Order: sequence, then structure tokens, then C-alpha cells
Amino acid sequence: MNWIKQNGYGFLLSFIIALISTYLGKKFPIIGGAVFAIIIGILINNTVGKPSQSLKGVTFTSKKILQWAIIVLGAGLSLKQVWKTGLSSFSVMIFTLSAAFLAAYGFGKLMGIPSKLKALIGVGTAICGGSAIAAISPIIEADETEIAYSISTIFLFNIIAVLVFPPLGHLLGFSDNAFGLWAGTAINDTSSVVAAGYAFSNAAGAYATIVKLTRTTMIIPISLIFSVLVSIKKKKEARDNGKVNFSFKKIFPWFILWFLVASLLNTLGLFSPEIVKLINALGKFMIVMALSAVGLSADFKKMLKTGVKPMILGLIVWFTVSLASLAVQYITGQV
Repeated sequence: MNWIKQNGYGFLLSFIIALISTYLGKKFPIIGGAVFAIIIGILINNTVGKPSQSLKGVTFTSKKILQWAIIVLGAGLSLKQVWKTGLSSFSVMIFTLSAAFLAAYGFGKLMGIPSKLKALIGVGTAICGGSAIAAISPIIEADETEIAYSISTIFLFNIIAVLVFPPLGHLLGFSDNAFGLWAGTAINDTSSVVAAGYAFSNAAGAYATIVKLTRTTMIIPISLIFSVLVSIKKKKEARDNGKVNFSFKKIFPWFILWFLVASLLNTLGLFSPEIVKLINALGKFMIVMALSAVGLSADFKKMLKTGVKPMILGLIVWFTVSLASLAVQYITGQV
């Protein structure tokens, strides 16, 4: 009862925005519910403002629901299918991931972009847009404005990709599998991958979706790597400040462990196809709901102060990943 009193108002507000955003996302799939959620939340927070009694609930939703959504999405993954597809797309995936992180770090440093924003844009482009940003943000302790900016940046290029990739794929004479692999490794959000893949052909759409789901599992190692890096940094800071009570357990992304457990349960066949479908729908809605809360916490003035540089970085990283995917396919003879 006490939880409802403290968090209920903000939770309900995020839920209502998520319902509206999900509806709009279905009407305009090229944009998607997550983008509508961020935009509506930002507009409310930076015009009329959110009610003071919603503060705790909005914070709870933006942090806890975001993590729970990742776990739920894990239950929709079959590790058998991931392994099968991963073998054929592994080389492309490793090169695109490496290209994304190197471009984000290198160009981000040259452009003087804050490290957290740089990391979020790199992760979002490398793995799977909003879901990856949701997984990494609590580990690196990113604030809502940084999360909102990075997600907005990633989704902008998703929209461009859905429009540009299919005609370009036909122009380049891609096979269904080649285009599916390109879309699955170079477009960020799952809905955008599906839209671009099926716009090319049904076979390309099916393959792109599987490649994308395989790419999603990269959340696990990347989250662990970031945890170790943050741990090293915090240990050094604690030592410099004369403290010795730093604990790795405090920053370990336990929700990623549960993501893996949920995936294993699905792989063992404990969930029927109908249940998996419901789980995927619930996970996506929870992401939209959490991003509604992120938008409700984002300060548009801070976003404007950050300038267009992160947007340019997002373009550079996305372009680098797209070219890297094509290059590896040509080198390995998959095109």
C-alpha cells in the first residue's frame, strides 16, 4: 500500500503515455512506440511539467521497469536459434560491433562528447537501440537526459535506414540472405529491422529478424564488460579518496543474469509459442513504458545545450557499421 502511495501516480502516468505511444507506434511503425513515448514524455515535462506527486513513480519506472523489461525480453529468445544463426553471421557481427565501438570512442573523443553519451550511442548503434541503451544506462549511471538524447539519435537513423536500405539492397543486387544479414547487423531497433527486411522480401525479413535477435544477445557480454570497466574506475576513485569499501556486487548488472536465465527457460521449451508471443509483446510494452518515464525526466534545455555533435556522432557510427557489414560480406563472399 505504501508503494502505491509513493509510486502509483508516476507509474500510472507512464502507463497511460505508453498505451498512447503503443497505439501510435502501430499506426506509424516506421517511427515505433518507443520514439513516441520519449517525445510525448519530453513534451509533457518541458511544457506543462509533470505533477510533483509523480516524481518517485516516474523514477521507479524509468529505472526498475527498464531493467525488468530486459529480463522479459530475454524470455522471448531461443538460444538454440541464436546459436544456429550466430555461426553464419558471427564474423559480420563481430566486425560491426568492433567498428561501432571504435568509431564511437574515436570520433566521440575528437568531438569532445561526454563519455556516458558516447558509450550509449556506441552501444545503441552496435547492438539493438533502445534495449541496449536500457541495459547499459544503469551500469554507467547515465541520467535521463543522456538516455533520451541517445535513444532519439539512434531512432532517427533507424527511420532513415528503413527508407534507404531496401531500394539500395535491390540496386546492389543483394540476395535475400545477404540483405537480411545487412539489415540485421546495421539497423538498430528490432521493429525497424523487421520493416526494412520485409520491405525487401519475405525471406529477407525472416532472416533479418533472426540475425537481429542473435545480435540482441550481445547485451550480455557487453554489459559485463562495461561492469568491469566501471568497477576498475570506481575502485581507482575509492583508492584515491582513501576508501576501501568498494564492492563489485553493487554495480554488477544482475538483471542481465536473469535475462540469460529467462532465455534458457525458453530454450528448454518451457514456454509455448503463444506464451512467447505474449512475452515479447509485454517486454516491448514495458520498454515503451519505461521510455515514457525517461522522457518525463528529460530536460530539453540540457539536450539543446549538448548541441548537434552527438547527433553527428550517431550518423558517423551508423554509417561506419553499415559499411563494415557490407565490407565483411563482400570479403567473405556472402554477397
